[in-house]
Amino acid sequence: MELDTLFRVVDVTGVVASGLLGGALARSKRFDIVGFVTLAIITGLGGGMIRDVLLSSGFPVALTDPAYLAGALTAAVVAYVVRLDGTWPRRSLVVADVLALGCWSATGTIKAATLGLAVLPSIMLGVITAVGGGMLRDVLVGKTPTVFGGNTLYASLAALGSVEALVCMKVFGRPDLGMLVAILTTTILGMLARRLGWMLPEPLELNLRALRIRPLGPRASTERLRRRLARRRVREPVSADTPDEADSPIPPPEVAP
Repeated sequence: MELDTLFRVVDVTGVVASGLLGGALARSKRFDIVGFVTLAIITGLGGGMIRDVLLSSGFPVALTDPAYLAGALTAAVVAYVVRLDGTWPRRSLVVADVLALGCWSATGTIKAATLGLAVLPSIMLGVITAVGGGMLRDVLVGKTPTVFGGNTLYASLAALGSVEALVCMKVFGRPDLGMLVAILTTTILGMLARRLGWMLPEPLELNLRALRIRPLGPRASTERLRRRLARRRVREPVSADTPDEADSPIPPPEVAP
């Protein structure tokens, strides 16, 4: 099997896996068949369609290659008929999902860079290709997109795969190698992230008011120094060896003449 054919198989497999994930969400929402088909297509093909529309490079590949749309529709029908609650079906979907994550991030980045975009826009389109469908799916069902936080690494891995694909393309002139490296990296790290619960850190809480420094005028500085000296006098104990006779409540003994 040629390398391009292998990548296409992985790409369509990712469409099917993402479509099944969209179908599983439709089942949890008790949607009808229209809801299953809509979520499967949006989840599996949404990111690539957004990329192709932004690039203005012709019709989206989801509309020109029948395998992509057929894969999404097949996933919708399977999710509508079969309840994917077992351990092995879920694990298989996770593996296919992270495989597609690397493939889609590399595909989007390489396609954008080939059309002449700079480094950062190419990486951005690679990430959009990988996570755009899932974001659209979550918005359609009224959920906060899972890539925004509180979940294991996903968009971060897509960005890493995009960078690897771009480096292999620009430095070594091997976009196929970049796609292979991106798929392997995101698959391994994605499985470890789900296994070990790796997440990005939550927002920091830095109290800026506590760090505010206000300059004091000369009068305020003098008054502050005076109060500090007064507090120091109060804290200092009186020595018992050298009592002050003027302040002592007991009068000194009289000396006989």
